[in-house]
Amino acid sequence: MKIALMMENSQAGKNAMILEQLNSVATPLNHKVFNVGMSDENDHHLTYIHLGIMASLLLNSKAVDFIVSGCGTGQGAMMSLNAHPGVVCGYCLEPSDAFLFNQINNGNAIAMAFAKGFGWAAELNARYIFEKAFTGPRGEGYPVERKEPQVKNAGILNQVKAATMKSNYLDGLKAMDQELVKTAVTGSGFQECFFAHCQDAEIAAYVKSLVA
Repeated sequence: MKIALMMENSQAGKNAMILEQLNSVATPLNHKVFNVGMSDENDHHLTYIHLGIMASLLLNSKAVDFIVSGCGTGQGAMMSLNAHPGVVCGYCLEPSDAFLFNQINNGNAIAMAFAKGFGWAAELNARYIFEKAFTGPRGEGYPVERKEPQVKNAGILNQVKAATMKSNYLDGLKAMDQELVKTAVTGSGFQECFFAHCQDAEIAAYVKSLVA
C-alpha cells in the first residue's frame, strides 16, 4: 500500500514525530509512506483546503492508496477531504476510531487532530491509531454479525456521494479557483509522489499544466 501523509501549516512542526510513528507501523507491513507536506514550518504553505485537493488528486489518479491527513482539530481536514469525489475520510481521535472506520466504513483516508487533545503520550496514540488503520483485514464489520448491513450501507453511501457529484472529476477541479489548486500541487513532496506514481494520464496532464 502507498500512503501519503499531509498536514497543514499550523501543525507542521509535528510532522517529523507523526512521520516517525507512521513509518514505525507502515514499514514492517511493507507499505510505502510519502511525506507530501508540510514537512516543517518552512515547507510549501498549505491549509486544510489544500489538503482536500491534494488528497483527491492522489487518490483519483491512483498515485496512492490511502491518505493520513490532519490539522489542529482534524475537523477541517476531514470536511475538506470529504468534499471531493473518490475520497472517504474518517475522523480519528483514538485507536478505536481507526478500527471502527476501517471495519465499518472501509474508507481511504483519515483525519487526525494534531492540536486538540495532543498532550502527553500523543505519539503513542498516533502510533496505535496507525496500527488499527493499517493492520489486519478491512471491512469485516463490528460487531462481526453486523458485517452484511454495514458493507451494504458503506456501498450505498459511496453511490450517494457519486450521485451528488455528477460532473467530471477534472471539470470540478477546473471550476475551482485555479490559484488555489496550483498552490496545492506546487509542493515538491506532492509532485515527487504524484508524478512518480500517477496512473491517470489526463489528471497528470492537468497537474503539469498548472506547474509548467
